[in-house]
Amino acid sequence: MARVLIPLAQGCEELEAVTIIDLLVRAGAEVTTAGLTPGPVKASRGVTLLPDTDLDLALQTDYDLVVLPGGMPGAQHLEDDPRIRQRLQTMHTDGKYLAAICAAPKVLAAAGLLDGRRLTSYPGFLDQHTPPGAQYLSDAVVQDANIITSRGPGTAMDFALHLIELLFNKAKRDEVEAGLVRA
Repeated sequence: MARVLIPLAQGCEELEAVTIIDLLVRAGAEVTTAGLTPGPVKASRGVTLLPDTDLDLALQTDYDLVVLPGGMPGAQHLEDDPRIRQRLQTMHTDGKYLAAICAAPKVLAAAGLLDGRRLTSYPGFLDQHTPPGAQYLSDAVVQDANIITSRGPGTAMDFALHLIELLFNKAKRDEVEAGLVRA
């Protein structure tokens, strides 16, 4: 079974977080949501999210994928947390999947993981902070090796479906997508 960690920071984008969590669970992934601090997380639009655990406990487990929801100031809180940076760097070294949406690619950039990569983010967000040698694209979802980025709340479903296909296969993605009645 695929194991996924989704860190939830105060001020994260709730639509992204909930969409990603929901679709990965529908696919059969073992999803762990972890707050940077103990207790509820107040998301960017005021919705309260209740993480499964706190980050210190969650980091005692190995994961196949870490997904970073965007939103501000949530992405900044993720970037400022040394535990997140360390886990991202370790997973990258181990060839595991890392994914970030909206403002959260800034966390990957700060960890030095986007240099020379193809990527996307919330429009205009990385304009002044594009990593050295990176190629910024306007696609809904961009994958470069083990790093997957996406643009924002409106692309969260495509992003999550892409992650399902990576963790499982196209048939699982198609099965989950059919149940969503998107068309």
